[in-house]
Amino acid sequence: MVDNAKRALQVQHDANQPARESANLNSTAARAKRWLIAHYPLLGSLLTQFELVEDADVCRRMDIGIAAIHVGAGEIYINPLRALNLESAKFVVAHEILHAGLCHSSRRQGRDPYLWNVACDFVINDWLVTMGLGAPPEGGLLFDEELRGWAAEDIYLRLAGDLRIRRRLSTLRGGDCDMLDDTRGRFFTDREEFCKRALLQGLDHHQASGRGTLPSGLVEAIRTLNQPPIPWQAKLAEWIQERFPLPERKRTYARPSRRQSATPDLPRPRFVEPEDQRATRTFGVIIDTSASMQRDELGKAPGAVVSYSQAQAVRQVRLVYCDATPYDEGFVSIDSLAVRATVRGRGGTVLQPAIGLLESRRDFPKDSPILIITDGMCEPQLTVTHDHAFLLTTENRLPFVTRKPAFAMS
Repeated sequence: MVDNAKRALQVQHDANQPARESANLNSTAARAKRWLIAHYPLLGSLLTQFELVEDADVCRRMDIGIAAIHVGAGEIYINPLRALNLESAKFVVAHEILHAGLCHSSRRQGRDPYLWNVACDFVINDWLVTMGLGAPPEGGLLFDEELRGWAAEDIYLRLAGDLRIRRRLSTLRGGDCDMLDDTRGRFFTDREEFCKRALLQGLDHHQASGRGTLPSGLVEAIRTLNQPPIPWQAKLAEWIQERFPLPERKRTYARPSRRQSATPDLPRPRFVEPEDQRATRTFGVIIDTSASMQRDELGKAPGAVVSYSQAQAVRQVRLVYCDATPYDEGFVSIDSLAVRATVRGRGGTVLQPAIGLLESRRDFPKDSPILIITDGMCEPQLTVTHDHAFLLTTENRLPFVTRKPAFAMS
């Protein structure tokens, strides 16, 4: 309680601080900010908590061509040497504040910072152009009608496929990120939480006051961002349920019902599960047992696998431990996996041999999926032909881009 109160007082104190002595309240950017607060409730409550910094020396030191934002410091930097007109200033200020409200810095999650920044710019600029909010500055617009309606994550994947394109793209800062937050500290996280709430409140006020229509993608992004994240356990359970729906039981007179003795003159069949389905209801589990994996993580992840597999009537999995060498444990019953305590490995991390071992085994069904449990400290690329997913330990990310599900333990 005391810590929360202190943080709240600190945020309020920072918000009430006077503007910099060198701040020009009549500058084009300052007028653009006031116009946005007065005419765009969507951005108003968020913009009031950010200070404009229009200092040529600061922009030169930070290599800011047009504009940039630092969420943790609560500052938007505008290069006064660019001499933006009012319409361009509106566009630039709105662009930067949307980076803050949509939490783009923390949503990067291990991606290349610059390409992620560029992907977010494509999305934001498309929304601003659709709304007709201001006018893009010359030489500072990333916009492509072909990417209209795309999510930032999908645009990033497209950009990552051709790294040469990086030389032809630039943000409002120039050849570097215009989102200046490099790390996520406590204060930065608290301010991002405030930004999310402020943008959602602004959206409700904007729509209630009838201030005009907004792009459906922007509205969806704001609402989705303020929904509680789906726990990784639920995502893992859904992944298992999709691949192993409960088998349809069939009646057979070969095995009489337990109630048969009560009615000896009336045959009663028993419901049974088909033996052929029972034999094929299995999947591969590769567990990274390198030294970088924490012991509690080595217990938590298999525990979740056991729980959700039992719920879907999966009775066995093909288990492979792997550090620098795979250790094939063969088919292991779910019940024994729940109490298994001995692991093999604790060396370096090379996962590809374990994947190759599973996919080459004749006794492993070709359509069975594979779950790879790792901390992400592995090869920069993996080749997996089977359907698969990744279960990652807390706050870790894969060293490569994948379209397959990747669940992060929390």
